[in-house]
Amino acid sequence: MTHILCAGMAVLDEVFRVREFPQPDAKADASEFIAIGGGNAANAAVAIARLGGKVRFAAPIGGPDGADPVGDRILKGLGGEAVDCSGCVRIDGVRSPISAIFVNSQGERTIANYHDKRLDVVVPRDPDRLLEGMSVVLVDNYLPAFVTPICRAARARGLPVVIDVDKLTVEADPLFSLATHVIFSGDSLRRTARTDDLVAGLAQVAKFTGAFLATTNGPLPVLWREGDAICEMPVFQVTAVDTLAAGDVFHGAFTLALAEGWGIKEAIRFAAASAGLKCTRFGGSTGAPSRSEVAALLAAG
Repeated sequence: MTHILCAGMAVLDEVFRVREFPQPDAKADASEFIAIGGGNAANAAVAIARLGGKVRFAAPIGGPDGADPVGDRILKGLGGEAVDCSGCVRIDGVRSPISAIFVNSQGERTIANYHDKRLDVVVPRDPDRLLEGMSVVLVDNYLPAFVTPICRAARARGLPVVIDVDKLTVEADPLFSLATHVIFSGDSLRRTARTDDLVAGLAQVAKFTGAFLATTNGPLPVLWREGDAICEMPVFQVTAVDTLAAGDVFHGAFTLALAEGWGIKEAIRFAAASAGLKCTRFGGSTGAPSRSEVAALLAAG
């Protein structure tokens, strides 16, 4: 079984399914509601576990145990998905992140998030111990103080490091120098490179890192660089019910395929199939597919 360390943000998502997003000074009836664990790295960990990988998760979370009910629920949910949370650090007197999310009838979402800034300065207690037995590391870029020591220790061990870039950053982000693979969301790449041209955006970031570079782009093809050339992979055509966590599922599936020794093209196709299936289900990371479901979609072409 492949062992992967995921590190970064963990959130409790309270998700409402509505026909249309609420308007100012108005109310909207929700047809469904679910409270689930969220956060880029945490969602990726769930996806990896469901796809058959062995995964350890590390994050700063509010605490202590019993004093922060949001953090308690986040950890209980991850444990229920067979995610090892031994790398999490609970910070006394701090509340864990929480989000209110609305998903409309087209599967689009809008998010309001509460994040205690004291979590931004937390560092992992022992990065080397976290990496024992791991094959690959996947981090998001929301908590650089926490994930940077982990990435540095992973590279010292010769491990691949995949970075999920979902938060606005700069082309010369120091994390990129520690990565072997950097995958942006389309929106993050546009804002980071200050261009709507994703090909140009990848070229701009390539000036600052030798890592593999790629970007997802919602229902449009995944783009990645091979040398100076741009390659693309169409995504699977599905009826989107909920796109929440789809990008996180993509990153988790890609990292698992990379850990299993797949080539880049095959890993991207596997990730696209996993993310596509997730989009057909309401409920964020609870819609992450199993390995057999992804295999069936891939076999169907």
